[in-house]
Amino acid sequence: MDWKAFLSLWRSDYDVKTFLNSLGSLLITTVFALYNGFLGLANSSVWHGSICVYYILLVLVRGTVIFSESRIRRARLTDESASGRRSRAYIAAAVCMLAINLAMIGPIILMVKQEKPVNMTMIPAIAMAAYTFYKLTMAAINLRTRKKSVNCLVRLLRSINFIDALLSVAALQNTLIMVGTKGDKLTLVPLTAVTSAAIWVIVVAISAIDLIYGIKKH
Repeated sequence: MDWKAFLSLWRSDYDVKTFLNSLGSLLITTVFALYNGFLGLANSSVWHGSICVYYILLVLVRGTVIFSESRIRRARLTDESASGRRSRAYIAAAVCMLAINLAMIGPIILMVKQEKPVNMTMIPAIAMAAYTFYKLTMAAINLRTRKKSVNCLVRLLRSINFIDALLSVAALQNTLIMVGTKGDKLTLVPLTAVTSAAIWVIVVAISAIDLIYGIKKH
């Protein structure tokens, strides 16, 4: 397939676009997980270590969903058989997502206690804010349009992308507060606690809704 045909397929096929974009997100998340793992070891940072583990698990879930869809397509199954396999893969991945998002309360608490090391100036922090805003906006748009597909794995990938973006917002908030207050541990702690808790509740709620959806459709 030449580049023109590939781009045409990417633009016209919602499912293909979702899986290819998710593959790109998987690669970026892998790099981010390894980077946080390095920082955790170099700085003896519990927060960086916990985030590394979280994103490795996120990579595994994303990768499993993408791999499952790839196997289903290559097998050339009947629509009924393919739907059954997708449903089973969906439920397994949704259970994993709910579990790891519940465990995310640990890193959230560390952020609220200002135990997330921040070593950057305002300019990189602003650049990080711009990227996070773009990431959240695109994830929210894609979450609203996921009904375009009847493939349940597409629905799950869109949810995972939105959850990833929400957690990036929580981390960004902590970074901006630490940079803006020059690391004052007592400044804006109540605000951080409320907004971080709200984001975590939303993330867990989305995971729970996805799981319930999968069980009902199974």
